[in-house]
Amino acid sequence: MKVTFHGHSVVEVVTDKAKILIDPFISGNGQCDLDANTVKCDVILLTHGHNDHVGDTVEIAKRNDALVVAPFELATYLGWKGVNAHPMAIGGAHEFEFGKVKLTQAFHGSSYTEEDTKQIIYTGMPAGILLSAEGKTIYHAGDTGLFSDMKLLANERIDLAFLPIGDNFTMGPEDASIAAKWIKADLTVPVHYNTFPLIEQNPDSFIDSLEETKGKALRPGETIEL
Repeated sequence: MKVTFHGHSVVEVVTDKAKILIDPFISGNGQCDLDANTVKCDVILLTHGHNDHVGDTVEIAKRNDALVVAPFELATYLGWKGVNAHPMAIGGAHEFEFGKVKLTQAFHGSSYTEEDTKQIIYTGMPAGILLSAEGKTIYHAGDTGLFSDMKLLANERIDLAFLPIGDNFTMGPEDASIAAKWIKADLTVPVHYNTFPLIEQNPDSFIDSLEETKGKALRPGETIEL
C-alpha cells in the first residue's frame, strides 16, 4: 500500500485493488501538486461538506466513474449532482471491494457553500475516516477539535494517522499532539495547515512535540509505503 500526501487534507491511498482519494481539494489549493483535470481514482472518501474538502469531487468522480463514500446528507447532495455516492453515518462501517470504511466522530461543522447563489447547504455531521485494507488501518481525522473519545481509537491499532494542526478551524499543534498520544498510531502525519494565512503552522515543530509516538511531516507529493 502506498499513501501520498497532496497538501491541505488531500490524501491518496493506492492498493492492489483501488486508487483512493480522500478530501480532494485540488483547484484553488496552492499546496496541492495534483491536476484536477487529469487525476485518476476509483474511489473518493469525504470527511465532510466544506468546500476545502469536497473540492473537485464531482468533476473527478464523473470523469473516472468513481464511487464517492460520504456522510449521508453529503452523499445525498452529491447524488443529486449525478455522482455515484454511497451514504454512511458515524459509527457505521461497510466492507467494500477495496477495503473497509468506518466513520468516526469529528467535532466541526459540515456544509457546502454555493458561491454563485450565496447559499450554505447543510451536509450532515462531519466525520473522521478509518480505512482498512491489505492488513493496514489508516485514520484520517478530517477537521476536528480535540475530544476525549479519541482515546478509544487506540483500540483500532492504527498504522497511520492524519491529524489537522492548523488551529483556528481545527485542532492546533498542542491539541493535535495530545490526540496523537491518545490514538497511539504507529506514525502520525500533520495535515490542514499552511494553505491559508489563518492556519499557518510549522509541521516540523509539531513532530518534535510528539510524545510516545512517531511522526513525520510529509511534503506535497511525498509517499509512505505501509
